[in-house]
Amino acid sequence: MAFPKRKNLQEKRRQHLVITGSRNPVKIKCIEEAFHMTFEKSFMVQGLNVGSGVGKQPLGDTETYTGAYNRASNSKIAFPEADYWVGIEGGTEEIGEDLTTYAWIVIMDKNGKVGQAKTATFFLPKVISNLVKGGMELGEADDQVFNRVNSKQGNGAVGILTNGTVNRKDLYKQAVILGLIPFINGDMY
Repeated sequence: MAFPKRKNLQEKRRQHLVITGSRNPVKIKCIEEAFHMTFEKSFMVQGLNVGSGVGKQPLGDTETYTGAYNRASNSKIAFPEADYWVGIEGGTEEIGEDLTTYAWIVIMDKNGKVGQAKTATFFLPKVISNLVKGGMELGEADDQVFNRVNSKQGNGAVGILTNGTVNRKDLYKQAVILGLIPFINGDMY
């Protein structure tokens, strides 16, 4: 009977550290679940408050992606001894008179590899769109329209609008998994 090499067992037992550029519990939980689902390793996910370098409510793919990239990069600068750094940035985009929302995910590892993905996109109701277009952050607009408090650390707009059928954690988790594709298939990326 062959025994696994000690180094392989130690590697599997070692807890890998993932730092995310947000202390939002929804973002931390989705990252934790996505990493555990994707790899047969142990992970500890910690959140940091780091700047995104973009507006409070990013508009368009470029600004939203930049915010996610900056959060991952700034997390790496703040805590360089981690194994992975993740940035998640929610944004909006105007399509004609309507407003859509989504998030960009950027993942970096200690070897310099970068993975990126975007969540599904959905249209916001006019009443929320008008508040966001008027300068309000989406989470604040949700709270005002739906009489909630800090909904962005809960189900968010997607959870409210789907009556909980799709929640913010699961929306983000799928994109985090997609962002991990270059790490899953390291020899191809």
